[in-house]
Amino acid sequence: MLTEIDKDFYCSCDYMQMGNYEPEHCHGKTQDYCEGCSARHRKYLTPEQFKNEYGEEWTGAVYYRESKYEKRFSAYSWQTELIGYILNEPAQIKKPQNIFVCSMADLFGDWVPDEWIEKVFEACKEAPQHRYLFLTKNPKRYEQFIDEPMSSNMWFGFSQTKNEYIGFDTHPSWNVFVSIEPLLCDLNEKASPEGIDWVIIGRETGNRKNKIIPKKEWIENIVAQCRGMNVPVFMKNNLKDIWQEQLIQEFPWDKEKE
Repeated sequence: MLTEIDKDFYCSCDYMQMGNYEPEHCHGKTQDYCEGCSARHRKYLTPEQFKNEYGEEWTGAVYYRESKYEKRFSAYSWQTELIGYILNEPAQIKKPQNIFVCSMADLFGDWVPDEWIEKVFEACKEAPQHRYLFLTKNPKRYEQFIDEPMSSNMWFGFSQTKNEYIGFDTHPSWNVFVSIEPLLCDLNEKASPEGIDWVIIGRETGNRKNKIIPKKEWIENIVAQCRGMNVPVFMKNNLKDIWQEQLIQEFPWDKEKE
C-alpha cells in the first residue's frame, strides 16, 4: 500500500467502504482474486451469514450513507457504500498532507456510481492544500473523465504487475503514476514507463504459499528504463533485502521544486 511510503507523511481517506464481495467485484471474477491480493484474507460473509446477521437477503446494492448515525451494514458485509459524512474531512485538516484516497477500496471500479467519483473529486477540490493519490486496477475508467482537467495536486495511479501493455488516455493536465507492486516478473517494453510521471516498485508481502520473490535484475531493468526517460522511482522498504544498496526513494513533487 502507498501508506508504507512514509508513515508519518501519508494518511488515508476511505470515503468508500468496499464490501465486500471482492471475488465478484474484482475485474468481474466470480471465484478468484488478483494474485497477491492483500484483501483476500479479510473476513467475508457468505450470503447465508449475511442473512443471519442482518435478517434480509443480500441484493448486491450500493449505498450512500449521509450520517454516521444512519444504520447500514458492516464494512465486512457484501455491499459497497460511500461514507458521505466524511467527505469534508480533508477540508478540516489545515496542515498539508499527502492523502491516499480510498486506500482499502477502488474508487474507479466499474461498480462505483459516477456521482460518487464526482463527489470525491469535489471534496478534494474543496481542500487544495493537500496532495491526493488515487490508485486503481481499472485505469480504463479514467477515460470517462478525459475532458476533465485536474489540478497538479491530484495524482492518478494504476497497478502494473505483469508483462502487458495497459493502455488508457487521460487529460493532458493529469499526473499519472504506476504502482508495480507486487513485482511478479521481469517487465519488458510492454510495460514501458513512457508517459508516466512516477514509478513505485514493491514486492509481494504476507505469508502466501509460493510467494514470488523478485530478482534484483528485474528491479534494475525498471530503474534503467526510468532513468532513460527521466522518470522518478520510489522503491518500497520491502525491497531492502533484495536491492542490498541504498533504496532509491524519489518523489516527483521534489523534482518540481528544483
